[in-house]
Amino acid sequence: MIPLEAFDLILFGGSGDLAMRKLLPALYYRHRDSHSTAGWRIVGVGREELSREAYLERVEAAARKFIAPRDFDDEAWVAFARCLDYARVDARQAGDFARLGSLLSEKPARVRVFYLATAPGLFSAICHNLGAAGLVTPDSRVVLEKPLGRDLASAREINELVGEVFREEQIYRIDHYLGKETVQNLIALRFGNTLFEPLWSRACVRDVQITLAETVGVEGRGEFYDNTGALRDMVQNHLLQLLCIIAMEPPASIDPDAMRDEKLKVLRALRPLTREDVATRTVRGQYRAGAINGRPVPGYQEEEGIPAGSRTETFVALKAELNNWRWAGVPFYLRTGKRMQERLAEVVVNFREVPHALFPSVSGERAANRLVIRLQPDEGLELHLLAKVPGDEMRLRPVALNLDFAETYHTRQWDAYERLLMDVIRGKLTLFMRRDELDAAWRWIEPILEGWEQDPAPPRPYTAGTWGPAASSALVGRDGLAWLQDT
Repeated sequence: MIPLEAFDLILFGGSGDLAMRKLLPALYYRHRDSHSTAGWRIVGVGREELSREAYLERVEAAARKFIAPRDFDDEAWVAFARCLDYARVDARQAGDFARLGSLLSEKPARVRVFYLATAPGLFSAICHNLGAAGLVTPDSRVVLEKPLGRDLASAREINELVGEVFREEQIYRIDHYLGKETVQNLIALRFGNTLFEPLWSRACVRDVQITLAETVGVEGRGEFYDNTGALRDMVQNHLLQLLCIIAMEPPASIDPDAMRDEKLKVLRALRPLTREDVATRTVRGQYRAGAINGRPVPGYQEEEGIPAGSRTETFVALKAELNNWRWAGVPFYLRTGKRMQERLAEVVVNFREVPHALFPSVSGERAANRLVIRLQPDEGLELHLLAKVPGDEMRLRPVALNLDFAETYHTRQWDAYERLLMDVIRGKLTLFMRRDELDAAWRWIEPILEGWEQDPAPPRPYTAGTWGPAASSALVGRDGLAWLQDT
């Protein structure tokens, strides 16, 4: 493990949901498991007038809720709490940043990480005020949470304003899915082994399916979600980034720009969607009342903060294609939704069937080889093959070779935010989006947004606790295929 330098992490939105649920627990784990934590300082920043003691009480209450009881150690927590502080700062009030400056001026020659766990509308104000107060040093970094803008124009405006204060190599546009252990293993699987590379193209791959499904609803974030929707919240970043890792060419090295250059080529190779394509290759849905795990749940428009008649999508399915030699003609099906049947994040690579079937199968149906990469809830890999059934007849049936990370390594898997936070502090940009990547992603997404805005039809309804609208299955079925959960 590379030792950490002394650092200040200034967490804007320090009492918000993301900080309490993910960021501070991730920092606790890394502090607890690190050999050297000298020089750690974490400053929560918010508009609320709080003493340090009151802030620590609030953080500890949240930590005991979101950290597994077996992992919460009182002695480790006391040591971690010594690193915590709080500063009241209104992001739009330049004068408030002097208070933060006096706190940071005690130790100016350290890595400074400004983590913006706030609404994107505050990014430019925060960065401008940090710069005006002289708080941005050559060793400073800024972390921008998604969604970064609502469209290409707003994303570019935010990047321009942030770029006036921070250099591009100081900007970390975070996508927590890229920090998941399985995504790291996907990179290792593709570029650390010779086994799959000869198969990883249109010659052997029939289709690719990427699913990010949630059982939760808007979880008290109704106003935010209704102004965002599933396309901006999940597709423009998480799903497209996973597609890039699946489809990218092998980079020359694991240097940040070498990896990001190849991802950019994938985004630029995405076949643009016309208005007609939006009608036939995309599905948007909105959940209605139903049941999750046997418990009734309300429909989207009955959720707190959601206006009646809202046309915001809670489900998206779409078909993407790449205009390049490796992947031409291979459909990439992307799907995400709230209030789905299961909490599931997975990538399914379906390989083509053998050109000539020699053996009968037990079920009477042929089964293609398949690689399933599970990101949640249980991280692992499954390779589905056909094998002979015991007995004197030569009959085949599907079997799976299963790599479960928890069972294989017998160690606690790092949360995605743990890895990404450590990468920011160490100045490693590989797992963060570059500005031109973000532009390319928004350019591809914008025609979908425009097509939906011009379509008078509302999102297709689906019952909570299902796999989404029937049109999602029809989207794949028109190609003679099916989602894995429909087979």
